[in-house]
Amino acid sequence: MVKMTTLRVLFAIVAALDLELDQMDVHTAFLHGDIDEELYMKQPEGFVIPGKEHLVCKLNRSLYGLKQASRQWYKKFDAFMLKHGYKRSHADHCLYTKRDENGSPIILVLYVDDMLIAAKKRSTVDVLKKQLKSAFSMKDLGGAEHVLGVRIRRQREQHTLYLSQEKYIDKVLDRFCMADAKPLGVPLQPYDKVSKEDCPKTQEAINDMQGVPYASACGSLMYAMVATRPDIAYAVGVVSRFMANPGKAHWNAVKSIMRYLKGTKNKCLCYGKDPLELKGFCDSDMAGDVDTRKSTSGYVFTLAGGAVSWCSRLQKVVALSTTEAEYIPATKASKEAIWLARLCSEFGLPEKAPMLGCDSQSAICLAKNAMFMHAQNILMCDITSFEKCLRMALSH
Repeated sequence: MVKMTTLRVLFAIVAALDLELDQMDVHTAFLHGDIDEELYMKQPEGFVIPGKEHLVCKLNRSLYGLKQASRQWYKKFDAFMLKHGYKRSHADHCLYTKRDENGSPIILVLYVDDMLIAAKKRSTVDVLKKQLKSAFSMKDLGGAEHVLGVRIRRQREQHTLYLSQEKYIDKVLDRFCMADAKPLGVPLQPYDKVSKEDCPKTQEAINDMQGVPYASACGSLMYAMVATRPDIAYAVGVVSRFMANPGKAHWNAVKSIMRYLKGTKNKCLCYGKDPLELKGFCDSDMAGDVDTRKSTSGYVFTLAGGAVSWCSRLQKVVALSTTEAEYIPATKASKEAIWLARLCSEFGLPEKAPMLGCDSQSAICLAKNAMFMHAQNILMCDITSFEKCLRMALSH
């Protein structure tokens, strides 16, 4: 499946370059896959042939329910795209690109059975649609308006594109009886620190929380965060740490996030207001987790004025200084920047190192320290030499 980050990068490029953006849906996608093995199945209930009840059916094509069904569908679609001259992305294998006669990009992204097609000319999009329909049973959905629960709105005169999840948030609020709740201005109050001390300690308290759909609520909030709401990334990360044994304080924190979403459900990501230049920013707190005293890393990358990638995650080690706490997210953001730069180059953007901002002078100086980098290189050389010797010894 294509990554959500890849989709957001696509939307940013579509907005900035004013590309056509259409959507298609594959009917019974998994039935298109070919079977490499010899497989048999029992006759389905209601389709048993009288007199042959003891026989089984041999599968000639892939079928829903098979473990390899999704893989076989992808292999079939991948072979089709490569046959027609498209190049599979190295950064995301569900992204395919090609150049038309004028050098403009033709882009297709696949998410299971949904696909988005982007190109400069309408005729180019129609040609690709015709090719797809000749090979697969597909439904043409026209201009992309909704994909994966995300609403797409365009203002082509201003070269802008908006992503929002208003309907999805309304469904979540209705599901957890928060539709009439009073809105809040922030997801979590800065002074409201939830911890393991708030977990239920008696059997009575545990029984009181048995009927609370805590994990389901966290999962619903997590999808909103992953798709279009980077502003709740930290809050969702905090409440997700207690899904094994949540208490009333944790449930109140989840409801606070929902109340915040109620007041901001019309907020959206906007692309196209700035140039197609990748920019990143990273930061962290210091010992923010009151249980383990671990710090939280965070970063966000923007393209064409809108966020395309973000993360808020508890660090795996306990930082011993603010320099270390800031250096860790800078490292994580640097890795994401390398991947994003490669992805953008495969979309056809000029290869350019993205800007990464960090507000810690000590972490910046440490990253620029030549002696520190030299020591790292020596260590890597020693490890590499050791691995080579080990492989030689094993080969003999």
